[in-house]
Amino acid sequence: MLKKVYTKEAPEAIGPYSQAVICGNLVFTSGQIAIDPAVGQVVAKTIEEQTEQICRNLTAVLLAAGTSMDKVVKTTCFLADMADFAAFNAVYGRYFVSKPARSCVAAKALPKNVLAEVEVIAEL
Repeated sequence: MLKKVYTKEAPEAIGPYSQAVICGNLVFTSGQIAIDPAVGQVVAKTIEEQTEQICRNLTAVLLAAGTSMDKVVKTTCFLADMADFAAFNAVYGRYFVSKPARSCVAAKALPKNVLAEVEVIAEL
């Protein structure tokens, strides 16, 4: 049985999905983009600013699920432009210090024309 995760500290889902679901002892987050939950829109402009907001959103969702960033076992990262890879990594590395497994791919377009999106799988 799946348990849905919700927190006001992260953006509301912008479609028919949950912020995350718990299945067994794992949490699967939906992709987070740089929506500032306080205003409900993307405020950050640069890849660094957007990555910071994404990581804050993921942290909030994981905390609501009862886990944390250090329990992440896998991330999937989407970048609108692979030229942003190094700048994205600089911020990403500060949040994912446990160095989980990762995939990082270029996406032709992302929701709300953001520069990045990240989803994670974490242990409870």
